[in-house]
Amino acid sequence: MPDTKQNNSAPASVIADGAAPAIKPSAPKQSANQQSAEQILAIEKADVLIEALGWIRRFRDKITVIKLGGSVMESEDALRHLLLDLVFMETVGMRVVVVHGGGAAINRAMDAAGLQPRFIQGRRYTDDATRDIVERVLAYETNELIAQRIEEFGGRAMPLNFRSTNVLFGERILLQDDQGQQLDLGHVGRVTRVDRTTIDNLCYAGTVPVIPSMCIGPDGEKLNVNADTAATAVAQALGAEKLVFLSDVNGVRRKKDDPASLINSLDAAQARELMRSGAIESGMIPKVEACLETLDKGVRKIHIIDGRLRHSLLLEIYTNHGVGTEMMRNE
Repeated sequence: MPDTKQNNSAPASVIADGAAPAIKPSAPKQSANQQSAEQILAIEKADVLIEALGWIRRFRDKITVIKLGGSVMESEDALRHLLLDLVFMETVGMRVVVVHGGGAAINRAMDAAGLQPRFIQGRRYTDDATRDIVERVLAYETNELIAQRIEEFGGRAMPLNFRSTNVLFGERILLQDDQGQQLDLGHVGRVTRVDRTTIDNLCYAGTVPVIPSMCIGPDGEKLNVNADTAATAVAQALGAEKLVFLSDVNGVRRKKDDPASLINSLDAAQARELMRSGAIESGMIPKVEACLETLDKGVRKIHIIDGRLRHSLLLEIYTNHGVGTEMMRNE
């Protein structure tokens, strides 16, 4: 390939006539304190990439289950940044699985239909009319919209619902009140089996499975499932490296209303001791207990982060310090 650089020396005829050759002065070197603001910003960005490199290598081909729900789904801006994070994670080789709820959208649809939401022991009572709304809003509209948005941002995604491919199977939940009487929750269930093969095949193909928190019962009954427990069941079935809960708080706190009291990292033994001593607020205890159970069943790490924080997923997974609480098994 010919050299395309221009020759900066003087023509031969000028030199032959005794004239001094035209020599272009070299640019003075910049000292560190002479670097422009743009250069400093570019170097800082490069440093961030280098910091992320080790984490990208560590988590390449590893499965991370992300539970999506709450106010994150009510904010267009927060959801956009979150889905961009998902596309980044998939692009650099992490196998991402999304499990989602849709509480606020379901409440709006019920209100429009003149139905009043009813909860029993924290679970939505689901009669026939409510189940039909949950199926339409959660399993179809919300599920397919999330997959569509991921693809709009350059990723690949597949909605896994009752009219495409269902991957969650379960049974009705049976609860009792304080007097031991059985409580009727309607079409409410828990996951007992996950179609791991379908999910794995999509992940290996570089496609993000998007799973609504509903399952099919033994007789074909469609059941409403708590999104946290659905995500937990999926993570356990896949033997996930990570399970990430997107919350409206920044993680486990020693003081409920003090973000500065965030506990960045906990192993199972430390978490149990903090609960025993009362250091963890009572409202967070059920989620922490569910996390510990999930760790016992094979998931390596669980993260609780504030999904409203811009790029919270990337900050938690690909930086050295993170922005939420990481819980891990005792080795």
